[in-house]
Amino acid sequence: MTIRLQREAFDIGREIDAMTRGRTDIGAVVTFTGICRGTEDDGPIAALTLEHYPGMAEEEIARHIAEAERRWPLLGVTVIHRYGRIEPGETIVLVVTASSHRQAAFAAGEFLMDYLKTRAPFWKREERTGDTRWVEAKDDDDEAAARWR
Repeated sequence: MTIRLQREAFDIGREIDAMTRGRTDIGAVVTFTGICRGTEDDGPIAALTLEHYPGMAEEEIARHIAEAERRWPLLGVTVIHRYGRIEPGETIVLVVTASSHRQAAFAAGEFLMDYLKTRAPFWKREERTGDTRWVEAKDDDDEAAARWR
């Protein structure tokens, strides 16, 4: 299990290689990369600023990775979440799951992303021309996460 919260960008290929190098038991690797959009339905976004509680955020993410490992036969999990100011086109989050078979890797990846979108202790503020505002939770994200209960 790898969990990192960091300001700097990450290298997706390097993270996959670190997980799979020398391994012959892994048959599937699934990745999800979240990227900062430059527009939303109600207009352009100049940047996002993500905040978190150091220590607490890592512990909460670890708890949910442990839950994923109880539900599916995983052989590796990496979660990297950035914080600080992130501009459109920059990466925000990476979830990598590995298993012997694709079904477990896909399901675990979805489970972890649904958790990160709805329950992880991060706060997101959007910068727009002349305005900043905190991003509220979306009903469709909560509905997606509800299927795992």
